[in-house]
Amino acid sequence: MESRNPVFSRTEGFTRGGYATFDTPTAGDLETMYTAPPAGPLQTGRMTLDDVVVRTASVFGVLLLTAAATYTMVKPENFGIVVVAALVGLGLGLVNSFKKEPSPALILLYGAVEGIFVGGVSKFYETRYEGIVAQAVLGTLAAFITMLALYRSGKIRNTPKFQRTLLMAGLGYMVFVGIHLLGVMLNAWDSIYAGGGVLAVLVSAFGVVLATFFLILDFDFVEQGVRNGLPAKYAWTAAFGLVVTLIWLYLELLRLIAILRGDD
Repeated sequence: MESRNPVFSRTEGFTRGGYATFDTPTAGDLETMYTAPPAGPLQTGRMTLDDVVVRTASVFGVLLLTAAATYTMVKPENFGIVVVAALVGLGLGLVNSFKKEPSPALILLYGAVEGIFVGGVSKFYETRYEGIVAQAVLGTLAAFITMLALYRSGKIRNTPKFQRTLLMAGLGYMVFVGIHLLGVMLNAWDSIYAGGGVLAVLVSAFGVVLATFFLILDFDFVEQGVRNGLPAKYAWTAAFGLVVTLIWLYLELLRLIAILRGDD
């Protein structure tokens, strides 16, 4: 089943069924290919898992630098910068999601801008709940490692039914969050998260679980890209998709932990 994830669905090579067709070789080409030593991914220019790891580390490195700088220097009166970064990051995220060809510069810029947003939000929570950032970081790492282990062991697979269910749940959650946020901004109702309570915990926990399971889609799309011989440049697309999901998971964990620690 083809992906409906906007980060990957724009690229055919991340779906099952292969990347591209090749020109029919001549007899001379076949003889040269037969006598030549085996070519690895480096010689063929195909994406490897190492490529994805390196590109993901690059984006995260940029994100962590700007997040650390923002966390250290941001003041309450300058929080508008964080809001602007959130809006710019959203725009860059949409542009990168729907570009047919990955742009390393735009993806790294997305990481830098999102670092400002994440750093500012982290500082906001940390000033109210000491130690919450470390808890959310550890929770994100634990979720990533757990889901990767479950995926690699075959205990959780990206089946068509799994993907349909997850994408429908994700769409429903995004619609709910959008409507809820709009209502709060228009003073139509109070935020369900403000007073804590069972409903706030359940909704936040649902967001955490949803983001965690979306990692399975990311892992599967990366595996399909490598298997289908996608060009190495698409490792940037894979890295972007993973970073988007991990940022989402981290922010959901921050909010859930804050709600659970509301009486601290």
